[in-house]
Amino acid sequence: MDTNEEMEFGPDILTLQDEEGVDHDFEVLDTYEEDDNRYIAVIPVEDEETLAEDDGELIVLKVEAEGDEEFLIAIEDEDEFNNISAIFMERLEEFYDFTEE
Repeated sequence: MDTNEEMEFGPDILTLQDEEGVDHDFEVLDTYEEDDNRYIAVIPVEDEETLAEDDGELIVLKVEAEGDEEFLIAIEDEDEFNNISAIFMERLEEFYDFTEE
């Protein structure tokens, strides 16, 4: 594989906007589908200085479709959130060390 090919592959970065209109970048770690629902696990993209201070936080969101548009929303149901979070943690445990808070 040549260097140009290698450079085409990298982390999948997603930019989300918060309630105040501020953009935040997240790296997509995994996606999961269950019972016609789609979920996504992301971590904030941090600069090296911030990353040294913080190990990052796994964020699990639900994908909602409205017409042709898709939105990422917080999972409101506690049982659903716990179930999906556990699935992501199991799927990603080979690559990341998780601690529950």
